[in-house]
Amino acid sequence: MHHATPLISTIVGGIVLAFVLGALAGRLRLPPLIGYLCAGVVVGPHTPGYTADQALAPELAELGVILLMFGVGLHFSIRDLMAVRKIAIPGAVAQIGIATLLGMGVAWGFGWSWGQGLVYGLALSVASTVVLLKALQDRDLVDSEQGRIAVGWLVVEDLAMVLALVLLPALSGLLVPAGASGEAPAASVTDILLTVSLTLGKVAAFVAVMLVIGRRFIPWMLERIVWTGSRELFRLGVLATALGVAFGAYSLFGVSFALGAFFAGMVLAESEFSHRAAEESLPLRDAFAVLFFVSVGMLFDPMVLVRDPWGVLATVSIIVVGKSVAALGIVRMFGYSNRTGMTIAASLAQIGEFSFILASLGVFLQILPERAQSLILAGALLSIVLNPLLFRWLDRYVARQSEAGEAQAA
Repeated sequence: MHHATPLISTIVGGIVLAFVLGALAGRLRLPPLIGYLCAGVVVGPHTPGYTADQALAPELAELGVILLMFGVGLHFSIRDLMAVRKIAIPGAVAQIGIATLLGMGVAWGFGWSWGQGLVYGLALSVASTVVLLKALQDRDLVDSEQGRIAVGWLVVEDLAMVLALVLLPALSGLLVPAGASGEAPAASVTDILLTVSLTLGKVAAFVAVMLVIGRRFIPWMLERIVWTGSRELFRLGVLATALGVAFGAYSLFGVSFALGAFFAGMVLAESEFSHRAAEESLPLRDAFAVLFFVSVGMLFDPMVLVRDPWGVLATVSIIVVGKSVAALGIVRMFGYSNRTGMTIAASLAQIGEFSFILASLGVFLQILPERAQSLILAGALLSIVLNPLLFRWLDRYVARQSEAGEAQAA
Protein backbone atom coordinates (compact mmCIF):
# COMPACT_ATOMS: atom_id res chain seq x y z
CA MET A 1 0.00 0.00 0.00
CA HIS A 2 1.38 3.41 -0.98
CA HIS A 3 1.59 5.81 1.97
CA ALA A 4 2.07 8.95 -0.15
CA THR A 5 -0.66 9.76 -2.65
CA PRO A 6 -1.49 12.98 -4.51
CA LEU A 7 -4.83 13.25 -2.68
CA ILE A 8 -3.34 12.92 0.81
CA SER A 9 -0.33 15.13 0.11
CA THR A 10 -2.53 17.84 -1.43
CA ILE A 11 -4.93 17.90 1.54
CA VAL A 12 -2.18 17.70 4.16
CA GLY A 13 0.12 20.19 2.43
CA GLY A 14 -2.68 22.66 1.79
CA ILE A 15 -4.24 22.55 5.25
CA VAL A 16 -0.98 22.51 7.24
CA LEU A 17 0.57 25.38 5.28
CA ALA A 18 -2.72 27.32 5.36
CA PHE A 19 -2.80 26.93 9.14
CA VAL A 20 0.80 28.13 9.56
CA LEU A 21 0.49 31.13 7.23
CA GLY A 22 -3.04 31.91 8.41
CA ALA A 23 -1.79 32.06 12.02
CA LEU A 24 1.13 34.24 10.91
CA ALA A 25 -1.27 36.60 9.12
CA GLY A 26 -3.33 36.82 12.30
CA ARG A 27 -0.24 37.78 14.31
CA LEU A 28 0.43 40.54 11.78
CA ARG A 29 -3.17 41.78 12.24
CA LEU A 30 -4.10 40.66 8.72
CA PRO A 31 -7.11 38.50 7.77
CA PRO A 32 -6.22 34.74 7.91
CA LEU A 33 -7.62 34.51 4.38
CA ILE A 34 -4.46 36.21 3.10
CA GLY A 35 -2.41 33.44 4.69
CA TYR A 36 -4.53 30.80 2.96
CA LEU A 37 -3.94 32.44 -0.44
CA CYS A 38 -0.20 32.71 0.21
CA ALA A 39 -0.17 29.02 1.12
CA GLY A 40 -1.56 28.28 -2.34
CA VAL A 41 1.13 30.39 -4.00
CA VAL A 42 3.81 28.49 -2.04
CA VAL A 43 2.54 25.02 -3.06
CA GLY A 44 1.69 26.14 -6.60
CA PRO A 45 3.66 25.34 -9.77
CA HIS A 46 5.00 28.89 -10.14
CA THR A 47 7.20 28.78 -7.02
CA PRO A 48 10.09 26.41 -6.20
CA GLY A 49 9.74 23.46 -3.84
CA TYR A 50 6.79 21.15 -3.23
CA THR A 51 3.95 21.40 -5.76
CA ALA A 52 0.44 20.19 -4.88
CA ASP A 53 -1.71 18.36 -7.42
CA GLN A 54 -3.29 21.03 -9.64
CA ALA A 55 -6.14 18.78 -10.73
CA LEU A 56 -7.18 17.63 -7.26
CA ALA A 57 -7.01 20.96 -5.44
CA PRO A 58 -9.84 22.66 -7.40
CA GLU A 59 -12.05 19.57 -7.00
CA LEU A 60 -11.50 19.57 -3.24
CA ALA A 61 -12.25 23.29 -3.21
CA GLU A 62 -15.51 22.63 -5.07
CA LEU A 63 -16.63 20.51 -2.13
CA GLY A 64 -16.18 23.58 0.06
CA VAL A 65 -18.30 25.64 -2.31
CA ILE A 66 -21.04 22.98 -2.24
CA LEU A 67 -21.09 22.75 1.56
CA LEU A 68 -20.94 26.51 2.01
CA MET A 69 -23.83 27.15 -0.38
CA PHE A 70 -25.80 24.38 1.30
CA GLY A 71 -25.28 26.12 4.64
CA VAL A 72 -26.44 29.43 3.20
CA GLY A 73 -29.53 27.79 1.77
CA LEU A 74 -30.33 26.48 5.26
CA HIS A 75 -30.60 30.09 6.44
CA PHE A 76 -32.22 31.47 3.28
CA SER A 77 -35.82 30.42 2.76
CA ILE A 78 -37.77 30.64 -0.48
CA ARG A 79 -39.72 33.49 1.12
CA ASP A 80 -36.46 35.42 1.61
CA LEU A 81 -35.44 34.86 -2.00
CA MET A 82 -38.76 36.10 -3.34
CA ALA A 83 -38.62 39.12 -1.00
CA VAL A 84 -35.44 40.47 -2.66
CA ARG A 85 -36.26 39.50 -6.25
CA LYS A 86 -37.22 43.08 -7.18
CA ILE A 87 -33.68 44.32 -6.55
CA ALA A 88 -31.60 41.12 -6.92
CA ILE A 89 -32.68 40.30 -10.47
CA PRO A 90 -32.46 43.74 -12.16
CA GLY A 91 -29.52 44.74 -9.95
CA ALA A 92 -27.43 41.69 -10.80
CA VAL A 93 -28.24 41.90 -14.50
CA ALA A 94 -27.37 45.62 -14.63
CA GLN A 95 -24.14 45.13 -12.69
CA ILE A 96 -23.08 42.25 -14.95
CA GLY A 97 -23.78 44.44 -17.97
CA ILE A 98 -21.77 47.40 -16.63
CA ALA A 99 -18.79 45.24 -15.61
CA THR A 100 -18.81 43.48 -18.99
CA LEU A 101 -18.82 46.82 -20.84
CA LEU A 102 -15.92 48.04 -18.70
CA GLY A 103 -14.03 44.85 -19.49
CA MET A 104 -14.72 45.26 -23.20
CA GLY A 105 -13.39 48.83 -23.00
CA VAL A 106 -10.14 47.68 -21.39
CA ALA A 107 -9.88 44.82 -23.88
CA TRP A 108 -10.25 47.29 -26.74
CA GLY A 109 -7.29 49.19 -25.27
CA PHE A 110 -5.30 45.94 -25.30
CA GLY A 111 -6.13 45.49 -28.98
CA TRP A 112 -8.35 42.47 -28.46
CA SER A 113 -11.45 41.60 -30.49
CA TRP A 114 -14.98 42.31 -29.27
CA GLY A 115 -15.52 38.59 -28.58
CA GLN A 116 -12.43 38.42 -26.41
CA GLY A 117 -13.54 41.56 -24.58
CA LEU A 118 -17.01 40.08 -24.00
CA VAL A 119 -15.68 36.91 -22.35
CA TYR A 120 -13.04 38.88 -20.40
CA GLY A 121 -15.68 41.30 -19.12
CA LEU A 122 -18.09 38.51 -18.17
CA ALA A 123 -15.33 36.80 -16.18
CA LEU A 124 -14.82 40.00 -14.18
CA SER A 125 -18.53 40.54 -13.52
CA VAL A 126 -19.36 37.64 -11.18
CA ALA A 127 -18.39 37.52 -7.50
CA SER A 128 -16.96 34.52 -5.63
CA THR A 129 -19.47 32.55 -3.60
CA VAL A 130 -16.97 31.57 -0.92
CA VAL A 131 -15.49 35.05 -0.41
CA LEU A 132 -18.87 36.80 -0.25
CA LEU A 133 -20.41 34.33 2.17
CA LYS A 134 -17.36 34.21 4.42
CA ALA A 135 -17.39 38.00 4.73
CA LEU A 136 -21.12 38.02 5.55
CA GLN A 137 -20.84 35.15 8.04
CA ASP A 138 -17.91 36.77 9.85
CA ARG A 139 -20.15 39.80 10.50
CA ASP A 140 -23.41 37.90 11.15
CA LEU A 141 -24.99 39.56 8.11
CA VAL A 142 -26.32 36.50 6.28
CA ASP A 143 -29.77 36.86 7.88
CA SER A 144 -29.81 40.67 7.60
CA GLU A 145 -31.42 42.69 4.82
CA GLN A 146 -28.00 43.35 3.28
CA GLY A 147 -27.13 39.65 3.47
CA ARG A 148 -30.37 38.51 1.83
CA ILE A 149 -29.92 40.99 -1.01
CA ALA A 150 -26.29 39.97 -1.51
CA VAL A 151 -27.10 36.24 -1.55
CA GLY A 152 -30.08 36.75 -3.89
CA TRP A 153 -27.84 38.89 -6.14
CA LEU A 154 -25.27 36.08 -6.12
CA VAL A 155 -27.86 33.46 -7.08
CA VAL A 156 -28.87 35.55 -10.11
CA GLU A 157 -25.19 35.95 -11.07
CA ASP A 158 -24.68 32.19 -10.80
CA LEU A 159 -27.68 31.55 -13.05
CA ALA A 160 -26.31 34.05 -15.58
CA MET A 161 -22.89 32.34 -15.55
CA VAL A 162 -24.46 28.89 -15.97
CA LEU A 163 -26.19 30.25 -19.08
CA ALA A 164 -22.93 31.84 -20.31
CA LEU A 165 -20.97 28.59 -19.89
CA VAL A 166 -23.57 26.66 -21.87
CA LEU A 167 -23.82 29.27 -24.64
CA LEU A 168 -20.10 29.93 -25.07
CA PRO A 169 -19.32 26.77 -27.11
CA ALA A 170 -22.35 27.41 -29.32
CA LEU A 171 -21.27 31.01 -29.92
CA SER A 172 -17.55 30.30 -30.28
CA GLY A 173 -17.75 30.60 -34.05
CA LEU A 174 -18.86 34.22 -33.67
CA LEU A 175 -16.45 35.07 -30.84
CA VAL A 176 -13.18 33.51 -32.02
CA PRO A 177 -10.98 36.31 -33.41
CA ALA A 178 -10.29 36.29 -37.14
CA GLY A 179 -7.32 34.18 -38.11
CA ALA A 180 -7.43 31.93 -35.03
CA SER A 181 -6.61 28.31 -35.80
CA GLY A 182 -9.38 25.77 -35.42
CA GLU A 183 -12.07 28.40 -35.77
CA ALA A 184 -15.49 26.79 -35.31
CA PRO A 185 -18.31 27.37 -37.77
CA ALA A 186 -20.69 30.16 -36.75
CA ALA A 187 -23.84 29.05 -34.98
CA SER A 188 -27.17 29.91 -36.54
CA VAL A 189 -29.78 32.01 -34.76
CA THR A 190 -31.96 28.91 -34.48
CA ASP A 191 -29.17 26.94 -32.80
CA ILE A 192 -28.56 29.77 -30.32
CA LEU A 193 -32.25 30.09 -29.46
CA LEU A 194 -32.53 26.33 -29.01
CA THR A 195 -29.49 26.30 -26.71
CA VAL A 196 -30.86 29.16 -24.60
CA SER A 197 -34.30 27.56 -24.37
CA LEU A 198 -32.80 24.19 -23.43
CA THR A 199 -30.64 25.73 -20.71
CA LEU A 200 -33.50 27.73 -19.18
CA GLY A 201 -35.74 24.66 -19.41
CA LYS A 202 -33.22 22.52 -17.51
CA VAL A 203 -32.88 25.12 -14.75
CA ALA A 204 -36.66 25.45 -14.49
CA ALA A 205 -37.03 21.65 -14.39
CA PHE A 206 -34.47 21.39 -11.57
CA VAL A 207 -36.21 24.10 -9.53
CA ALA A 208 -39.58 22.40 -10.09
CA VAL A 209 -38.22 19.02 -8.96
CA MET A 210 -36.75 20.57 -5.80
CA LEU A 211 -39.94 22.48 -4.95
CA VAL A 212 -42.35 19.66 -5.71
CA ILE A 213 -40.43 16.50 -4.77
CA GLY A 214 -37.38 17.59 -2.78
CA ARG A 215 -39.45 19.89 -0.55
CA ARG A 216 -41.33 16.83 0.71
CA PHE A 217 -38.77 14.03 0.47
CA ILE A 218 -35.68 15.63 2.08
CA PRO A 219 -37.36 16.71 5.37
CA TRP A 220 -39.22 13.36 5.49
CA MET A 221 -35.96 11.43 5.06
CA LEU A 222 -34.12 13.37 7.79
CA GLU A 223 -37.07 12.98 10.16
CA ARG A 224 -36.83 9.19 9.80
CA ILE A 225 -33.08 9.37 10.47
CA VAL A 226 -33.65 11.40 13.64
CA TRP A 227 -35.97 8.67 14.91
CA THR A 228 -33.02 6.22 14.82
CA GLY A 229 -31.23 8.32 17.47
CA SER A 230 -27.92 8.09 15.58
CA ARG A 231 -26.05 11.40 15.37
CA GLU A 232 -23.52 9.95 12.94
CA LEU A 233 -26.26 8.78 10.59
CA PHE A 234 -27.94 12.20 10.73
CA ARG A 235 -24.64 13.94 9.89
CA LEU A 236 -24.09 11.53 7.01
CA GLY A 237 -27.65 12.15 5.79
CA VAL A 238 -27.06 15.91 5.76
CA LEU A 239 -23.81 15.56 3.81
CA ALA A 240 -25.41 13.07 1.41
CA THR A 241 -28.24 15.53 0.78
CA ALA A 242 -25.90 18.45 0.08
CA LEU A 243 -23.46 16.53 -2.12
CA GLY A 244 -26.03 14.29 -3.79
CA VAL A 245 -28.38 17.09 -4.82
CA ALA A 246 -25.47 19.24 -6.02
CA PHE A 247 -24.05 16.43 -8.14
CA GLY A 248 -27.48 15.44 -9.44
CA ALA A 249 -28.25 19.05 -10.39
CA TYR A 250 -25.01 19.21 -12.38
CA SER A 251 -25.26 15.78 -13.99
CA LEU A 252 -28.97 15.75 -14.87
CA PHE A 253 -29.87 19.42 -15.34
CA GLY A 254 -26.58 21.16 -16.19
CA VAL A 255 -26.94 23.42 -13.12
CA SER A 256 -23.80 24.40 -11.18
CA PHE A 257 -22.82 22.46 -8.05
CA ALA A 258 -23.15 25.65 -5.98
CA LEU A 259 -26.66 26.44 -7.18
CA GLY A 260 -27.81 22.84 -6.68
CA ALA A 261 -26.49 22.80 -3.11
CA PHE A 262 -28.10 26.17 -2.40
CA PHE A 263 -31.56 24.93 -3.40
CA ALA A 264 -31.05 21.73 -1.37
CA GLY A 265 -30.35 23.83 1.72
CA MET A 266 -33.20 26.21 0.97
CA VAL A 267 -35.65 23.29 0.76
CA LEU A 268 -34.32 21.83 4.01
CA ALA A 269 -34.61 25.26 5.69
CA GLU A 270 -38.36 24.71 5.93
CA SER A 271 -37.75 21.64 8.08
CA GLU A 272 -37.48 21.73 11.88
CA PHE A 273 -34.02 20.14 11.58
CA SER A 274 -32.40 23.00 9.64
CA HIS A 275 -30.42 24.42 12.59
CA ARG A 276 -29.06 21.02 13.53
CA ALA A 277 -28.12 20.31 9.92
CA ALA A 278 -26.22 23.61 9.77
CA GLU A 279 -24.25 22.76 12.91
CA GLU A 280 -23.36 19.26 11.70
CA SER A 281 -22.01 20.47 8.34
CA LEU A 282 -20.05 23.45 9.74
CA PRO A 283 -16.64 21.78 10.40
CA LEU A 284 -16.35 20.32 6.91
CA ARG A 285 -17.58 23.60 5.41
CA ASP A 286 -14.77 25.53 7.06
CA ALA A 287 -12.06 23.00 6.19
CA PHE A 288 -12.92 22.78 2.50
CA ALA A 289 -13.43 26.55 2.22
CA VAL A 290 -9.77 26.90 3.24
CA LEU A 291 -8.81 24.52 0.42
CA PHE A 292 -10.71 26.75 -1.99
CA PHE A 293 -8.46 29.71 -1.15
CA VAL A 294 -5.38 27.50 -1.38
CA SER A 295 -6.45 26.39 -4.87
CA VAL A 296 -6.85 30.03 -5.95
CA GLY A 297 -3.34 30.80 -4.78
CA MET A 298 -1.97 27.79 -6.70
CA LEU A 299 -3.20 29.24 -9.98
CA PHE A 300 -1.45 32.58 -9.46
CA ASP A 301 1.87 33.33 -11.17
CA PRO A 302 3.52 36.19 -9.22
CA MET A 303 5.62 37.14 -12.27
CA VAL A 304 2.53 38.53 -14.03
CA LEU A 305 2.80 41.51 -11.68
CA VAL A 306 6.20 42.25 -13.20
CA ARG A 307 5.43 41.36 -16.82
CA ASP A 308 2.06 43.11 -17.10
CA PRO A 309 1.56 45.63 -14.24
CA TRP A 310 -0.77 47.96 -16.18
CA GLY A 311 -2.95 45.07 -17.29
CA VAL A 312 -3.21 43.84 -13.70
CA LEU A 313 -4.03 47.36 -12.47
CA ALA A 314 -6.79 47.78 -15.07
CA THR A 315 -8.27 44.38 -14.23
CA VAL A 316 -8.25 44.98 -10.46
CA SER A 317 -9.73 48.46 -10.98
CA ILE A 318 -12.74 47.01 -12.83
CA ILE A 319 -13.30 44.40 -10.12
CA VAL A 320 -12.78 46.53 -7.02
CA VAL A 321 -13.80 50.01 -8.21
CA GLY A 322 -16.00 49.59 -11.28
CA LYS A 323 -18.22 46.81 -9.92
CA SER A 324 -18.46 48.43 -6.47
CA VAL A 325 -19.52 51.83 -7.80
CA ALA A 326 -22.04 50.20 -10.13
CA ALA A 327 -23.54 48.08 -7.32
CA LEU A 328 -23.69 51.05 -4.94
CA GLY A 329 -25.44 53.20 -7.53
CA ILE A 330 -27.95 50.47 -8.39
CA VAL A 331 -28.83 49.75 -4.75
CA ARG A 332 -29.24 53.46 -4.00
CA MET A 333 -31.49 53.86 -7.07
CA PHE A 334 -33.83 51.29 -5.55
CA GLY A 335 -34.17 53.43 -2.44
CA TYR A 336 -32.03 51.45 -0.01
CA SER A 337 -29.78 53.08 2.58
CA ASN A 338 -26.19 54.08 1.97
CA ARG A 339 -25.03 51.43 4.44
CA THR A 340 -26.88 48.68 2.56
CA GLY A 341 -25.44 49.91 -0.74
CA MET A 342 -21.90 49.97 0.60
CA THR A 343 -22.26 46.48 2.07
CA ILE A 344 -23.46 45.08 -1.26
CA ALA A 345 -20.68 46.98 -3.08
CA ALA A 346 -17.98 45.57 -0.79
CA SER A 347 -19.46 42.06 -1.05
CA LEU A 348 -19.24 42.07 -4.85
CA ALA A 349 -15.79 43.68 -5.16
CA GLN A 350 -14.01 40.39 -5.95
CA ILE A 351 -14.17 37.46 -8.36
CA GLY A 352 -13.65 33.74 -7.97
CA GLU A 353 -14.65 30.26 -9.08
CA PHE A 354 -16.96 31.06 -12.02
CA SER A 355 -14.38 33.51 -13.37
CA PHE A 356 -11.73 30.76 -13.46
CA ILE A 357 -14.08 28.34 -15.21
CA LEU A 358 -15.15 30.93 -17.78
CA ALA A 359 -11.54 31.97 -18.47
CA SER A 360 -10.40 28.35 -18.85
CA LEU A 361 -13.24 27.60 -21.26
CA GLY A 362 -12.48 30.77 -23.23
CA VAL A 363 -8.83 29.75 -23.65
CA PHE A 364 -9.84 26.18 -24.58
CA LEU A 365 -12.20 27.49 -27.28
CA GLN A 366 -9.41 29.82 -28.53
CA ILE A 367 -11.50 32.89 -27.77
CA LEU A 368 -9.35 34.31 -24.97
CA PRO A 369 -5.58 34.77 -25.17
CA GLU A 370 -3.38 33.31 -22.41
CA ARG A 371 -2.73 36.87 -21.24
CA ALA A 372 -6.41 37.33 -20.39
CA GLN A 373 -6.45 34.22 -18.22
CA SER A 374 -3.33 35.41 -16.35
CA LEU A 375 -4.90 38.82 -15.75
CA ILE A 376 -8.16 37.27 -14.51
CA LEU A 377 -6.27 35.04 -12.07
CA ALA A 378 -4.20 37.99 -10.83
CA GLY A 379 -7.33 40.10 -10.47
CA ALA A 380 -9.04 37.32 -8.51
CA LEU A 381 -6.22 36.86 -6.03
CA LEU A 382 -5.62 40.58 -5.48
CA SER A 383 -9.34 41.36 -5.14
CA ILE A 384 -9.78 38.52 -2.64
CA VAL A 385 -6.85 39.89 -0.64
CA LEU A 386 -8.32 43.42 -0.74
CA ASN A 387 -11.88 42.35 0.11
CA PRO A 388 -11.39 41.90 3.88
CA LEU A 389 -9.67 45.29 3.97
CA LEU A 390 -12.71 46.86 2.28
CA PHE A 391 -14.99 45.31 4.87
CA ARG A 392 -12.70 46.49 7.67
CA TRP A 393 -12.95 50.02 6.29
CA LEU A 394 -16.74 49.61 6.03
CA ASP A 395 -16.94 48.46 9.66
CA ARG A 396 -15.07 51.58 10.76
CA TYR A 397 -17.33 53.77 8.63
CA VAL A 398 -20.46 52.21 10.17
CA ALA A 399 -19.02 52.64 13.67
CA ARG A 400 -18.30 56.32 13.04
CA GLN A 401 -21.81 56.85 11.65
CA SER A 402 -23.31 55.17 14.73
CA GLU A 403 -21.24 57.36 17.05
CA ALA A 404 -22.27 60.47 15.13
CA GLY A 405 -25.94 59.46 15.37
CA GLU A 406 -25.68 58.85 19.10
CA ALA A 407 -23.97 62.22 19.58
CA GLN A 408 -26.77 64.02 17.70
CA ALA A 409 -29.42 62.18 19.72
CA ALA A 410 -27.73 63.22 22.96
